[in-house]
Amino acid sequence: MRIAIFGTGGVGGYFGGRLAEAGFDTVFVARGKHLEAIREDGLKVKSINGDFIINPVQVTNNPSDIGIVDIILVTVKAWQVSDAAQAMRPMIGPETFVISLENGVEAPIQLSKIIGEKHVLGGLCHIISYITKPGHICHAGIYPSIQFGELNNEHSERVKTLLRIFEQTKGVKATVPSDIQIAMWSKFLFIASLSGIGAVTRVPIGIFRSLPETRSMLTQAMQEILDVAHAHNIALPQDSVNKTLAFIDDLPQEGTASMQRDIMNGRPSELESQNGAVVRLGKEAAVATPVNSFIYSSLLPLELHARGKVKFDI
Repeated sequence: MRIAIFGTGGVGGYFGGRLAEAGFDTVFVARGKHLEAIREDGLKVKSINGDFIINPVQVTNNPSDIGIVDIILVTVKAWQVSDAAQAMRPMIGPETFVISLENGVEAPIQLSKIIGEKHVLGGLCHIISYITKPGHICHAGIYPSIQFGELNNEHSERVKTLLRIFEQTKGVKATVPSDIQIAMWSKFLFIASLSGIGAVTRVPIGIFRSLPETRSMLTQAMQEILDVAHAHNIALPQDSVNKTLAFIDDLPQEGTASMQRDIMNGRPSELESQNGAVVRLGKEAAVATPVNSFIYSSLLPLELHARGKVKFDI
């Protein structure tokens, strides 16, 4: 069973690293200085669940060099999914299946349009991890979990195979939800709200969840996503907001979301795939999303600046 990790950032580096650590034939797609460092010194992961190093590592920046694989975990940023789907074509054989772990709910659709729906599973993960310097991944919070399943919720053999694989890794909790769409939207409700409020306030989780004013914004942002989900016939439980707030209250107080970190550091972010998607999907279903619209509109100038589409001094 050969597994490819398409995107060796905080998510791909951690989950792919755990697969390689467990002895599975794992090849990584990386680029730039990160690629060079991994080739030279291995993939180094500092984790609250125990540090580890993978060395030597199968790593390349050219998917054509990899050949056909059995499983691909897509762990690029959400706005890179379509380009990744085009690039991974040489890796896809008749039986290859692909799992997207991006934030948001649109990646499976984007992948299906390019490589075909039969190859695509839905997926999501929970972890706070990031690249600290080339070749180094830091897992700083949340016990890493991964969920995946057929888009039609069929209990297929390939889903069972992937579950058995992850059950052999350390530091990963893998599950197959009864409804992958509900699971993905539950993650969406969590991450888009957390990322958006964090990016607007520019403070850690422990601050904005504690202040009544920003906690209220957080709650309203989540309620809007719940309403949008229901309008799109996604049966998110009515208590999703309260359960998500309880989960957020248990996160490390110094934690930040990747979208927040990207925006604060002047990098392109997943704004369009998170709060932007809430606004778009809300408009499609005629559901008002005032808090998410405020977040999206407020952050859009910085996003466009990071992408070189508008210029101004900061």
